[in-house]
Amino acid sequence: MALDVPFAKMNGLGNLIIVADMRGRADAVAPGAAVALNADPATRFDQLMAIHDPRLDGTDNYIDILNSDGSHAEACGNGTRCVVQALAAETGKPGFTFQTPAGIVNAEEHADGTISVDMGKPRFRWDEIPLAEEFHDTTGIELQIGPIDDPVLHTPSVANIGNPHAVFWVRDDVWSHDLERFGPLLENHPIFPQKANISIARVVARDHVIMRTWERGAGITQACGSAACAVLVCAARMDKTDRKATITLPGGDLTVEWRDDNRIIMTGPAEWEFSGLLDPATGEWKRDEDAASREAM
Repeated sequence: MALDVPFAKMNGLGNLIIVADMRGRADAVAPGAAVALNADPATRFDQLMAIHDPRLDGTDNYIDILNSDGSHAEACGNGTRCVVQALAAETGKPGFTFQTPAGIVNAEEHADGTISVDMGKPRFRWDEIPLAEEFHDTTGIELQIGPIDDPVLHTPSVANIGNPHAVFWVRDDVWSHDLERFGPLLENHPIFPQKANISIARVVARDHVIMRTWERGAGITQACGSAACAVLVCAARMDKTDRKATITLPGGDLTVEWRDDNRIIMTGPAEWEFSGLLDPATGEWKRDEDAASREAM
């Protein structure tokens, strides 16, 4: 057992994050190690963000992202904010450029402690999401839960924000729908060959949306940054909202703006909980009792 990888247990609006420092190493956090870490209540997480040395000129780091079931994710906005907070505390730099499986991500910590992440450009074509069959209009595809003549949820908007998303629009309370039950069914629906994040959203004003998400590979989470971005761009695309809005998730609020240059900027907080050392092969870990602030990772 080699407990030689520094890590920080963090959260972004309650979205549980582990930031693991894999710089200077050639190995990676194993899927089995991620599953073992998630099985321990103290280190349970939604996404694990592994910071590696840069692989591309002009970037600060490569970020590998694992879900709690050991699968890989392409993007995680809340996790990226946690990475920025950890690295900004270590280096004193406010801004970073990361390479991720979804592409290049720029992020910046502000003086008030909030962090903005450039989540890139949304993709709406059916084969870019991707879907298993062609839909000309992805603002609402043929998919429903419940009886054919009286579905509980139907006609979700779909988009790719680094990973696939489906958004079901409701007029009642987002908590009145059994997302825990139908989330896994929809995540694994054959229409989504790479699975999908499933959200329920209610527009309450042109600058405010309330939502919940079942995250692909993680389940119910307190917050999902890429899902918040998907909700905003899909809503704005359908003229349900303006191109900038407050997105309220169970864990709190994010500000999401779909700029005129087609890029999505997500802004919100991050929080350090504790630090430790882990074995990237097994998931064994120990707490660093001397780390009393977010500067320790």
